[in-house]
Amino acid sequence: MPARRKTASRTATKPKPEPSKPLPLPFPEAVRRAVRAIPRGEVRSYAQVALYAGRPGAARGVGRELKTLENVPWWRVLRADGTLAPAVAVEQARRLRAEGVRLEGEGTRWRVKR
Repeated sequence: MPARRKTASRTATKPKPEPSKPLPLPFPEAVRRAVRAIPRGEVRSYAQVALYAGRPGAARGVGRELKTLENVPWWRVLRADGTLAPAVAVEQARRLRAEGVRLEGEGTRWRVKR
């Protein structure tokens, strides 16, 4: 049997891939992480969540994602002027007060006291 000869492919070392930036998270997952990072008793605006999620200017997108995401404290996210969205204001106000956030208002018109 003839002797095997070494081929270049077996002895050559493969070049190491250059380090690259990690791929950005999909927007829904980035929003989930940003909202879960809000401490109990604190609030953030939709715009702040978008910024923390790596998509500045996507405040409306945050609102859309919060409608579909499960197991996130959605009530900690509110409008930039400190008001609660009328569609969920009563439930959001109840949950925020339970966490110690001071609110003023009634019915569907609520604002966080600063």
